[in-house]
Amino acid sequence: MVKFNAVLLNTASFAPVQYFTKLMLYKWVYIEQYENFPKQTWRNRYEILGANGQVPLVIPVVKGRGGKVKIRDLQISYDTDWQRNHWRTIFSAYNSSPFFEYYMDDIRPFLEKPWKFLFDFNLATTQTLCDLLELDNIFQLTSDFETVPEDMINLREAITPKSHKAAPDEQFKPEPYTQVFSDRFGFTPNLSILDLLFNEGPNSVNILQASSK
Repeated sequence: MVKFNAVLLNTASFAPVQYFTKLMLYKWVYIEQYENFPKQTWRNRYEILGANGQVPLVIPVVKGRGGKVKIRDLQISYDTDWQRNHWRTIFSAYNSSPFFEYYMDDIRPFLEKPWKFLFDFNLATTQTLCDLLELDNIFQLTSDFETVPEDMINLREAITPKSHKAAPDEQFKPEPYTQVFSDRFGFTPNLSILDLLFNEGPNSVNILQASSK
């Protein structure tokens, strides 16, 4: 049972299923905008399942001179055509999934239009995915890094690809669902929400609920 009124999360790119279970549990969502950007996190990467297994997709960023850049100020790099590469990889992985054609026109524009700041890109994609999942969240941005109100649960360190560094999350138990390549790899938990959406469509909400123990 949820004991808090709101949740504090990091920004994330096409966030994993675990992240969206929090958006299922908490209507009020605060997104951290004052942290320094850490490498190798869901802030600028997401994972899908392809014919050869899990595929990490990384959004390249412009590196600051001092090495410490506030996440809200971090710019996306276009030195490589990463958007085209990401979309081709997503299309290859999911074009045969049950709901790809239904949702593709909602997702593809994010991988066509240039975005200056990673934070803006993440916030827009998350809001769109919430709309597609019919999650009625109210998003707020943090006013500083240190303050965490008493009625808010801080999960900034709980959702990370580095499982050995993740804080315990007793509210998340991945519910299996049918994936395109389940016959090859079995069920692969906690991929990008795109995997769940393309495979399960409107039933994604039920999977999120079942995963929120």
